[in-house]
Amino acid sequence: MGREYYEWCSDQALVVQRRVSFPGPVLIYDGDCSFCTSSANWVAARWRGTAKAVAWQTLAADELAARALTHEDVRSAAWWIDESGRRWRGHLAIAHALTASTGWPAAIGRVLLVPPFRWIAAGLYPLIARWRHRLPGGTPACRA
Repeated sequence: MGREYYEWCSDQALVVQRRVSFPGPVLIYDGDCSFCTSSANWVAARWRGTAKAVAWQTLAADELAARALTHEDVRSAAWWIDESGRRWRGHLAIAHALTASTGWPAAIGRVLLVPPFRWIAAGLYPLIARWRHRLPGGTPACRA
């Protein structure tokens, strides 16, 4: 069942209505990075409901476009898209992915959405992304 949403056109004057299918929440991550894959698999194993983790490399251009994402968007950060099509990038994607889980990971996710922890996560995410090749599970592919 698709959901309706509105999108501004490039001239910022016209609103276009589309039907897009968002069957459930999705975490989009870098499948070439072992650290990212391990982290996505870890959190996905704790989800309840229909959420799924998907490597961006497995998504076709039209699948990205249906989620209002570009190739550059998904190369630069992780993304969480909820059932209604709302999108979060980077540290907020990780926080929302954690809140979809059960137990203490969900509690950590909720904490990461509240200042000042949100601000700290915003500062740490780029550092982790930059140095992920040195983290456990990191590979040379993580340098890109």
